[in-house]
Amino acid sequence: MPHDGQDLPMSERALLPDLLALTGAAIAPVDALVTAARSRLQARVTDGGRVRPALIEAQQTAAHGLAWLATYAQALRQMQKWAERLQAEGKFGEIEALIHQIAFGEYLNQIAGGIPMSQGEIVRLADIGLTPADALGLDLPQVARLRQDANSQAARTRLVALMQDNTAHATVGATGLEDELEMIRDQFRRFSVERVEPLAHDWHLNDELIPLEIIAELGEMGVFGLTIPEEYGGLGLSKASMCVVSEELSRGYIGVGSLGTRSEIAAELILGGGTEAQKAKWLPGLASGEVLPTAVFTEPNTGSDLGSLRTRAVKEDDTYRITGNKTWITHAARTHVMTLLARTDPASTDHKGLSMFLAEKTPGTDEAPFPTPGMTGGEIEVLGYRGMKEYELAFDGFAVKGENLLGGVEGQGFRQLMQTFESARIQTAARAVGVAQSALDVAMGYAQDRKQFGKPLIAFPRVSGKLAMMAVEIMVARQLTYFSAREKDAGRRCDLEAGMAKLLGARVAWAAADNGLQIHGGNGFALEYKISRILCDARILNIFEGAAEIQAQVIARRLLD
Repeated sequence: MPHDGQDLPMSERALLPDLLALTGAAIAPVDALVTAARSRLQARVTDGGRVRPALIEAQQTAAHGLAWLATYAQALRQMQKWAERLQAEGKFGEIEALIHQIAFGEYLNQIAGGIPMSQGEIVRLADIGLTPADALGLDLPQVARLRQDANSQAARTRLVALMQDNTAHATVGATGLEDELEMIRDQFRRFSVERVEPLAHDWHLNDELIPLEIIAELGEMGVFGLTIPEEYGGLGLSKASMCVVSEELSRGYIGVGSLGTRSEIAAELILGGGTEAQKAKWLPGLASGEVLPTAVFTEPNTGSDLGSLRTRAVKEDDTYRITGNKTWITHAARTHVMTLLARTDPASTDHKGLSMFLAEKTPGTDEAPFPTPGMTGGEIEVLGYRGMKEYELAFDGFAVKGENLLGGVEGQGFRQLMQTFESARIQTAARAVGVAQSALDVAMGYAQDRKQFGKPLIAFPRVSGKLAMMAVEIMVARQLTYFSAREKDAGRRCDLEAGMAKLLGARVAWAAADNGLQIHGGNGFALEYKISRILCDARILNIFEGAAEIQAQVIARRLLD
């Protein structure tokens, strides 16, 4: 452990003595709060021995507050495991110690005083049904010491001083991952630096599709088949490897980091619900990148309410005819196959009548984006996340072969889709970490170079403080994301953990981008500066793959059941 500054007054110490003992002692009081809050809320949302969705909705602020409190508890637990693992390996240096103590100091104080669910929504313990007596554990000597001293000006300033010695290819602090995964990180970080970052801002400003040669290179690197089993042409790697790749590519540009998302979703659908013939037909092409998929689920006026979808599929002989409208379809024009959700039971009014199709289409061109008969489309102009473009699609008797009904049985579509949410949300959390890291990279460079009042911006405490908190929260979100990936790799249900990682990661990305722009001042508002793009890109993370409100609702429901 580096010098802990015991010769300094407490207010000026950067590192706390016995740090891991202090932070370890804080876990149980936070867990006790979660247990108490869950018990109180369960009593308010239970009727007739069952948790009722209508009652959860009536208690929505408390329920979402519980979700955030439980997310903080899990985040602190994973940070403690990260720190203990690094210490056992002899890698818990001064940067890691500062990140760890600042994280605990800040999150414990937020738990005590109010957790920001968004900029204007602060949930306090009383909102979740907790009393001052319930929170007495936050006043225990170890916890109180962390709350008072861990996130100090001295700690933040020292962390940023150490951060300035980091190389451009490094994250801030040891990630705690295996050497093999760090080698994968280095490979994709180099690709981002050399092939993505120099061009990404022009792609954004010109609203251009990511060049096909970049997609081809990613295919050669195995991006689209990372987690597809080797027997189907993939690399058969872990979800943790997917996180590292998604993070580093998104650090270069979220569009590039998101190219693999649709392949991940399509592969999960086929692996989980497809017939053996469908696996043999589709998975090798997905793995190589020769077959590009797009996810066609959302409809106008339905949003997250997938059970209300109206697009219908009517079977005629051995062909289904698709009719209806879809929206917010990413990368729709250039793709070869659509994972398309439609209603095969016209008498149904909920998710039970939905089926999933592997709907083949001809890739389009700029002149003719949707040449396949029976479908038309138009681009939705967006603030950010532009590299693949968003579209509205209309289907009018669009033909899908009967053999392309996923699994060969109607009515399974919603269940099949639910099975993909864990991986999709883990991958989205990793993208959020990458975008947040990109904001830190850009803001750090600007703060070092820009001079004001005779010194660089980074010399001003509030600027360095913003940078320090970016680094701290990025590591918190990263560890929560890796934890959810490890749970998935172990074959355990992890929709709760994946949801927490996505919920926190999206907020961290937006905060990092917003603070990064603030550091740029007026220049941050200029389109020529990269931070303006990063801000636009970060904003979508709180919406897609489950908006923050939906994500909190899902987490709360799992906790209360």
